[in-house]
This record gives sequence, structure tokens and C-alpha cells, in this order.
Amino acid sequence: MILYHGSSATIETPDISFSRNNTDFGKRFYTTPIFGQAKSWSLRFKRITGYGVVSEYIFDDSALSEISLLQFDEYSDEWLDFIAVCRSGQDSSGYDLVIGGVANDKVFNTLTLYFRDLIEKQEAIKQLRFEKMNVQYCFKNQSVIDKYLKYTGSGELK
Repeated sequence: MILYHGSSATIETPDISFSRNNTDFGKRFYTTPIFGQAKSWSLRFKRITGYGVVSEYIFDDSALSEISLLQFDEYSDEWLDFIAVCRSGQDSSGYDLVIGGVANDKVFNTLTLYFRDLIEKQEAIKQLRFEKMNVQYCFKNQSVIDKYLKYTGSGELK
């Protein structure tokens, strides 16, 4: 399976120690099978730093049966609870890989209302069900990255 990572630099050797805190699924290395999503992430970096790069990887998906995996196939109570824990910096789940929806701009607006107690959880989930889920693969274990994710190239956005 091909996965992409949007950034301000080519990432030949992903290292989870460089990631940001309080993100959707915690401080780790994020990829997506959707090139357009990686390009969108990269364009955000380009506006800030002047550089936008999409790196490409081959993921050996035989790993899915060998590692500790948490997968969300839709926006749900469980997804929302997990996002809330991770964004607060309190994730101690121990998963090697988390696959699920991106809290993009549209989704983030709903999450903000929920996190500020302006809407109930069920209302947030109801609103999220109208959004198309853009999938992200969050690698939370460096040894899984080293073993199953292989860099194949990158391209700078012009």
C-alpha cells in the first residue's frame, strides 16, 4: 500500500520524536493513502515556511495482522473519545498504529464546539456523519515504522 506524508521537508527516515504534541491520535508519524490530503498538509507548511514536500512510502500491510492496531471506520463515540484524550496529551493506549478519520478544518469546527461543551457528544457525532472521512495512518511505534514503512521518493510542491 502507498502512503504519503505532507511536510516542509523530505522525510526519508521518519522519526516519531520530531512530531507535534496534542494532535488527533497523539505525538507520532502521520501518513495517508490519499495523495490530495498529503498535498493539503504540505501546502499548509509551504504557506508558513516557503517549502512544501510530499514524501511517499510503501507500507507492508502484512503488518496489520502482526501489530497492535486501532482502526476507526467512521466518526463514532469511540473516535471522538480517543481524539479528546490524544489532543489533551493524555494518550497512554500503547497502540502501534491508529487508522481513522482526520480532524480537518470542517471536522475541527465541530470538535471545538464539543470540547467547549457547546454541543453534546451525540450532536457532534450526528454532525460529523455528514463529513467525508479522510483517512490517516498514525504510526505510534518507531520499530513498526522501521520495519514496515519504506521511503520511495518525494516531490516538492511548486
